[in-house]
This record gives sequence, C-alpha cells and structure tokens, in this order.
Amino acid sequence: MAQQRLAYVSMMLLGLGVLLTGFFPSVIGLYLTTVLMSIGFHYLETLNQSLALQWLNKDKAPIILGKITAAKSFTSLVVFVLIFIMMKFYSVEYEYVYAFFGGITFIIGIIAWIFFEHFKDDVIQEKKVSLKKEYWLFYILTFLAGARRQIFVVFAGFLLVEKFGVDIHNMVSLLFINSILNMYFAPAIGRFITKFGERITLRFEYIGLILVFISYGFVENVYVAYFLFVIDHLLFSMAIALKTYFQKIANPKDIASASAVSFTINHIAAVFLPALLGIVWLYSSSLVFIIGASIAFLSFLLSFYIPKKPEMGVETTLKVKTI
Repeated sequence: MAQQRLAYVSMMLLGLGVLLTGFFPSVIGLYLTTVLMSIGFHYLETLNQSLALQWLNKDKAPIILGKITAAKSFTSLVVFVLIFIMMKFYSVEYEYVYAFFGGITFIIGIIAWIFFEHFKDDVIQEKKVSLKKEYWLFYILTFLAGARRQIFVVFAGFLLVEKFGVDIHNMVSLLFINSILNMYFAPAIGRFITKFGERITLRFEYIGLILVFISYGFVENVYVAYFLFVIDHLLFSMAIALKTYFQKIANPKDIASASAVSFTINHIAAVFLPALLGIVWLYSSSLVFIIGASIAFLSFLLSFYIPKKPEMGVETTLKVKTI
C-alpha cells in the first residue's frame, strides 16, 4: 500500500478510535479504543516522518519541519480553547467532545485522500525492515531521546502535581503556554539548524536537558518548576535536528524502513522505563531526574561523533568518505 494512502487510513483509524472512546466507558472499552487510536497514531507518526524526509529538500527540511511543529502547536492551541469553551460554557459531555474531535480527524483523512494530490515516489523504498550498522549513532540517539521523553511525559508533570500540588487548571495553562511558545520558537529552531548544523543544535539540546533535569531534582520553588517545565518542552523542538541528521546520512531507499525502526526504538524506552523509574521514584524523586541528566550527558558525549557536515558515506566522525 502506498505510504501516502496508508497515512490517510492511519488518520482515519486514529479519528475513529477517539470518536468511539466516550461511548465505551468501561475498562475493556477503554483498552479497545485506545489500541485502535494508538495503531492509527503510531502508523501516522511513522509515515509522517518518512514522507517528510523523502519529500523535503535537505537544505530546507529543518525550516519546514519547524513550521510543521509550529502548525501542530497552533492546532493544539485551537483545540485547547474549543474544549474549554465546550465544557466550561456549554457543559458538553465527554463522549460528545471525543466524538467531535475524533469525527473531525476521520473526515480530514477522507478529504485528504480524495482531494490531495497523490505524489509518486521518486525512489522505491526498501520493504524489509532491518537494522543497518551505518546508522548506529542515529539509533542510539533515538533510543536515548525516547528515554528522555518518557521522563518528561511521566515524571515532570508528576513532580508538579505531587510535590507542589499543582491542579489541573494550572497544568492545562502550562500546556497552553507551551503551545504558544512553540509556535514562535519551532520555526526559529529550524532556521538555527540550517545555519549552525545538526551537531551544534543537538549539543545545545543535550546541555539544556542536563541543566533542566538536575534542576528538577532539587527544585523547591513552584515558579521555578513551572519555568523548567516550559523550557523542557521547548527543547523538544530541537529534536528536529536528529531527523535532519538522519535525512542527510540515509540512503534514500532506506528512509521508510529506517523511520519504522527508529520509531520502534524510540518506544522501547516507553515499555520499561516508567515502571522501572516508578520504583526508583518511591525511594527518591531526585534520583529519577539525576538518571535523566545522565542520559542527556551520554547523548551529549555521543553528539561528538556527529560530523560537521553529515552525508551518506560520512555518517559519523569515525567514518571517512571514500571515492
């Protein structure tokens, strides 16, 4: 099945899963609808990365990916406002909120399938999914990025709630602020990558993460914790550099299969890390963030293997291109 069409099918599965969620208010119902939307979401995200890296010019990719990230943030902002209005002023029930946004997603998938141009692949993609030794650095950095993401998603918010008693209204406000800032900073980060390259950008990200995670471990002021949460979220946009690094080193026919592999690697951490660090959290919440800082420090060390000008044949500083 063509990747573009599969992306539309994935979008419709995602929408259908969200649409049905509110109408099955049971444990089994929640499991089934979550699996359905999760299949749609994860296929869509994988195909999103694959098609973007195939279609975008390498020189312009960071800027356009930054704009795409900004567009996502703008959409999140609009949805936040709509949900707030629907539930605060019109008391819309949960099932109809799910149905509304899931239905919109499903309909957009159908409209895109019918009316968007179907692009032909310039390069026939490798169908077999496999690990390739020339991409080893990208795989490791992707795994570590997945580990970092889990610490933010699971434990940064948990810290605010458990340690500082932050309520749901303030948490939503923080996410709202993150979306606004991302609209402006993501395109700027794209331009930064274009000007200074992936190596410098990723080093900035990893240094920022080290400082943020160490600060998380010892923060005692709620407003400082708010600031760290916002900065932590903004650093996510710098992960664009990891995608464009891969785009530059990859054989064009490997992009689809490698995107699938990288997305799987990214999620390996999600399988065991929350449970493992959850046990650590019971003894010391600070230690969880020190472990996060250690992961960021390891990523920083590995970033020195990224060439100044990465390209196919020069995937790392350990490899010299031969003619």
